Amino acid sequence: MRSSSPLPRMSRRGRVTIAVLVGVFVLFTLLGWGVQAWTDWLWFDEVRYTEVFTGVLVTRLLLFLAVGLGMAVVVGGNLWLAHRLRPRLRPHSVEQATLERYRMALSPRLGTWIALTAAVVGLFAGLSAQNRWTQWLLFRNGGDFGVKDPEFGVDIGFYVFQLPFWRYLLGVAFTAVVLAVIGALAVHYLFGGVRLQGVGDRMSNAARAHLSSLVAVFVLLKAVAYVLDRRAMLLEYNEGAKLYGAGYADVNALLPAKEILAYISIVVAIAIVVFSNAWMRNLVWPGISLALLGVSAVAIGGIYPWAVQTFEVKPSAKDKEAPYIQRSIDATRAAFGLGATQTTPYAANNLTPPGNLATDTSVVSNVRLLDPQLVSETYTQLQQVRGFYDFGPKLDIDRYGVNGKVSDYVVGVREINYGELTDQQNTWINRHTVYTHGYGLVAAPANQVVCGGQPFFVSGFLGEKTQEACSSQTEQIPAKQPRIYYGERMAADDYAIVGQADPNKKAEFDRPVGEGGGESYTYTGEGGVKIGSFTRRLLYSIKEQESNFLLSEAVNKDSRLLYVRNPRDRVEKVAPFLTLDGDPYPAVVDGRVQWIVDGYTTAATYPYAERVNLQTETTDELTNRGTFQLARENVNYMRNSVKATVDAYDGTVKLYEYDDTDPVLKAWNKAFGGDLVLPKADIPVELTEHLRYPADMFKVQRNLLTKFHVTNPGDFYSAQDFWQVPTVPDAPDSGQKQPPYYLFTQFPGQESPRFQLTAAVTPNGRQNLAALISGSYVGGQPRLEVLELPDQTRISGPVQVHQQMTNNANIRQQLNLLSSNQAQVQYGNLLSLPFADGMLYVEPVYVKSNQQDAYPLLQKVLLSYGDGGSFVALADNINDGIKQLVEQGKKAGQGTSPPPTTGGNPTTPTTPTPGPSGTATPTPTPTPSASNPPPTGDLAVAADRVQTAITEVRAAQTSGDFERYGRALKTLDEALTAFQQAQQAADRTATPSGGAPPSPSGSPSAGG
Repeated sequence: MRSSSPLPRMSRRGRVTIAVLVGVFVLFTLLGWGVQAWTDWLWFDEVRYTEVFTGVLVTRLLLFLAVGLGMAVVVGGNLWLAHRLRPRLRPHSVEQATLERYRMALSPRLGTWIALTAAVVGLFAGLSAQNRWTQWLLFRNGGDFGVKDPEFGVDIGFYVFQLPFWRYLLGVAFTAVVLAVIGALAVHYLFGGVRLQGVGDRMSNAARAHLSSLVAVFVLLKAVAYVLDRRAMLLEYNEGAKLYGAGYADVNALLPAKEILAYISIVVAIAIVVFSNAWMRNLVWPGISLALLGVSAVAIGGIYPWAVQTFEVKPSAKDKEAPYIQRSIDATRAAFGLGATQTTPYAANNLTPPGNLATDTSVVSNVRLLDPQLVSETYTQLQQVRGFYDFGPKLDIDRYGVNGKVSDYVVGVREINYGELTDQQNTWINRHTVYTHGYGLVAAPANQVVCGGQPFFVSGFLGEKTQEACSSQTEQIPAKQPRIYYGERMAADDYAIVGQADPNKKAEFDRPVGEGGGESYTYTGEGGVKIGSFTRRLLYSIKEQESNFLLSEAVNKDSRLLYVRNPRDRVEKVAPFLTLDGDPYPAVVDGRVQWIVDGYTTAATYPYAERVNLQTETTDELTNRGTFQLARENVNYMRNSVKATVDAYDGTVKLYEYDDTDPVLKAWNKAFGGDLVLPKADIPVELTEHLRYPADMFKVQRNLLTKFHVTNPGDFYSAQDFWQVPTVPDAPDSGQKQPPYYLFTQFPGQESPRFQLTAAVTPNGRQNLAALISGSYVGGQPRLEVLELPDQTRISGPVQVHQQMTNNANIRQQLNLLSSNQAQVQYGNLLSLPFADGMLYVEPVYVKSNQQDAYPLLQKVLLSYGDGGSFVALADNINDGIKQLVEQGKKAGQGTSPPPTTGGNPTTPTTPTPGPSGTATPTPTPTPSASNPPPTGDLAVAADRVQTAITEVRAAQTSGDFERYGRALKTLDEALTAFQQAQQAADRTATPSGGAPPSPSGSPSAGG
């Protein structure tokens, strides 16, 4: 046979060129890694959290080395062993002649090729392993939860801390064995231990022993996998119950099947070794053993559980799955902190505004009128002063005690927005050494407006004289250090260089003074990394790829570099094991502006607990509008365990333990030395006064409570009592969830007004109100409370109330006057407030001019009491609106129908209904009165169904979707038929003294 010519050798110059290029690449790669590691160390040293840097770095390095070396040894060792076990004599054949050239090429440097292959495998395995540093630290430092799983009686800590890393190690072992089998088989084939042609056995005894042993190890690992799978079954989705955790078929069929398969795997592994080497020395019986394992896995682990599920569980799933549904309910409520939720029935049967509405001091006087999202533009226009200042797209809500009275305030920080610098201002010197900070925390009472609808500003002044009527003349929330060097508007590349050697040389713009002037300032804090030396300047010049660190005179021996200036990013870097809330907020604590960030510990392996996606559960109308969107992380355990603060002046980060019972936080604290997180007792009293129930935690809990408020497994399975989160009231077609809102108010059963986060929920598939959920802190402990309305309540939900208020003919007329070609109406938060066994709804109405740089002004307040449509008012302020509602209530008590009013003028309530031409045609809306009582029972349900159908018709008509409009009309026709039948039934059972049952509130014509 004619051999092919050898490959031409590369010239010496070519080899040198390649070596130089590779060396340069490696040098720059190592230089980049080195610079990043060095600057990270300096940053962690600045914030005094070097134990996090070293702990994470050392853990990742050890995992890289341990797993990488382990994988390299297993794969490389089996390659070497396969070569060592090669046959000395090989029968002549065409196959062996073909392979001979490869053997000749590899044999001289076979050790090098084996080492290189093992190194590459080990490198990739190590790179994968170093990302598992979180699992390893929890595995090593985790303890017990003190709670056992309901099936095996194993502590929950095993599932949260141990199981994830064991499963990872098992996966590494499987990968190592599979790669070893493939590599060993290739070497055996190359050197004649395995043959496809020729006389005699196709496999040498040594090759058979080697390969069969590896296969036996693989099967033994499968036995271990079956054992771990038994535990992991408590984390899987139960299709029968639509919940997580092992169900009836899993426990009674799949669980014993896994145990049987584990024993079969051990027997098969022994059989493979024995039949391959000690007895018959062929592969027939080992093959039969493997086939037996496969058939057993399909029959015992697949067909049998399927049969149990199909023929035993499905026909009576409600009863069969009941104990396992109860397990899921209990586990979910425990894992997400729902177990202590206080549920209180709230009749909401008072549909008439009571007289004490006008004199109330706990609810009405604290009604929040300023919407943090809408008034952000107002803050920016009125308190910006310079174009580069910014308050962000959404402000925050906090409470302060001023003049002996605690109230909620809308607060915002006047920050630097580098994106708003002019071309002339946006030079390197200006961007990084002149415009370095913002100034002041601006606050206004949430329930007060002045000067034609403006907020009444009480803090954050720049020292300029203000209009006496439009803002406070003194700082009511004084900050000793009002400068903002760290804030939410800071991007990753918005670093600042501060500090001067000459105390008289002040380069930083501090605040505007007078007409076009401004004061200068020199940073005096301890924040930032010192960059006075040439080495540090060179280091950061490489990091930022900016030569001005070396060339500019603005960088001197006393200079400090401030970077990672976003408070959320700062906490995330210090505590990478925490999931952070998407809405940090500022507060003045002990005279300094502090950013407060809520930190969550999470897990995804809590047995039987519901698994949720954090991004999905926390997304609503405000996401990415002044809040951060959470990562797409699946969790089934969540605790608000940490309250973190970031000083807005010097960037100091502090982590405070808030849930001192959380085992996950204890494990993380132990992993980093035991004092990474400060004890709860160290939280300053003044800081405690500004802690609030975290928004993202509340959203997750609220969404879970829509199902898991049902604790009876039979009712849970039927799902008839489930709730849902309503959409945004003024934009129901957007599909966005209504955000929860912070209020300083007092709910029924509470002893005094409390700062709490509140949300309304409606029945699943309906729009009337089902419950109010609130979260607050009482005595330093989180408290969830639910006010649950009766199932057949007539109280309208947020979407219905908004439509009923804005669709009233006279109110609509007034709103149309506010909006024109020159202005637009914007609606603020629709607040649902329980009061006097009824519901009070308040919605502020803003008007924004279409002129350039216009901002929203609060012009009117919409109010409703009762079922949402009977007593409605549109007033200039909250007090006038309350008076109108009370007056309507008095008229209703005298037996006259109480019409809603605008500006105090009684009108006949109407709701616009679509006419044949598509225009709105007012149709009278019946109102309950002494002669026309509200419907009850089946009639009330039918009326609600008609009202819901009418709402859908209007929404479909507005959207312009004719197909949807046709479906809505069909649904409305069916609802009207059902209402007429219910009305006839009510007529037959009505007493002679009873009035005629009322009809639903208007019906659209079938035109269009």
